[in-house]
Amino acid sequence: MQQQTRKVIIDTLLIVATQVLTYYGIRYLLSGGRGGGAASESQGQRERGKEVAKRLKLAGLRLNDYESTIMGEVILPDDVAVSFSQIGGLDDIIQDLNESVIYPLNHPELFTSSSGLLGSPKGILLYGPPGCGKTMMAKALAKESGAVFINVHLSTLQDKWFGESNRLVRAVFSLAEKLQPAIIFIDEIDAFLRTRASAEHEVSSTMKAEFMTLWDGLTSAEGSRVVVLGATNRPNDIDAAILRRMPKKFFIKPPGTEQRRQILSIMLKNVDFELNWSLDELVDMTAGMSGSDLKEMCRNAAIKPLREYIRTNPAELMRSRDHLDSAEDEVERQRVRDNIKLRPLSIDDFETPSKTHAQLLAQAYNLNDELFTLRADALD
Repeated sequence: MQQQTRKVIIDTLLIVATQVLTYYGIRYLLSGGRGGGAASESQGQRERGKEVAKRLKLAGLRLNDYESTIMGEVILPDDVAVSFSQIGGLDDIIQDLNESVIYPLNHPELFTSSSGLLGSPKGILLYGPPGCGKTMMAKALAKESGAVFINVHLSTLQDKWFGESNRLVRAVFSLAEKLQPAIIFIDEIDAFLRTRASAEHEVSSTMKAEFMTLWDGLTSAEGSRVVVLGATNRPNDIDAAILRRMPKKFFIKPPGTEQRRQILSIMLKNVDFELNWSLDELVDMTAGMSGSDLKEMCRNAAIKPLREYIRTNPAELMRSRDHLDSAEDEVERQRVRDNIKLRPLSIDDFETPSKTHAQLLAQAYNLNDELFTLRADALD
């Protein structure tokens, strides 16, 4: 009798062990069987997160697996090369961002009151035509604020296992609370938080609901120094409930005459020009161009003298290459580069495109001049 009982117990344990091994084996094959892409990417996120935590000196901070994954999306101010001084033509927006975001995040003692009206806004939206500096402004804000910048990618939040995406969304806000002051940045926010529809997939709908609840719901903490920053060139596609949570909205419009003058002065400050060079003429030539259009135009102009030098001095170019390879230090390399004499730029080197980014977008989507006017009901 005892032997039969022992046999039943052993058979039961074998069946349970087989089922467990089968479950985890199938899960492993689904997650990493295709070259281990998903598993290796998640592991890479965690390794980057560990490096960020080390630089922030957060050895005692305890993070769960989801927060460790999101930690890989954290960007430190020292890693951003863009500052407000490199942005031209948006001084009024920069001033407003300083007063409404940077100061409250860095000086909470000045913006604390019993009424709760002095804190920073919970959400900020940068919107406008493509190529006008929205992402660049977000980078500069990360640099100037000194706050932890969580650059959220939709691909990081999406997971094929049911409920995992919601846990990753929750980890974004729980990590931001632990690292505050923090800015959660979502580029092309319309792709993630677009207007909800009855035919929408359940996973996408629950992710949005989770995001909004944690952002500004019953569970959101008062007085927290966490700001959600979004950028888009299609604001009318964003859900009205999301727009309501973004009381500060900045229209990054194509630069006017004085704005183009500032942008071109910044871009061309270290460039050699002919004596008859005229910045006013270039400003007039570039009417209607975005900041991105201006940068590409300047890049194309700057490369023309170099292209001419390569075509006319192939032997000299090879000698310079040999000298660079044999140079022992950076000082010697710089001396070799200085010996390469390029002609100064002329106004003829600058060519304006036939259509700007904003014009191409309007043509592609058959949009009118009211493209970037937010819905009246969303602004109320």
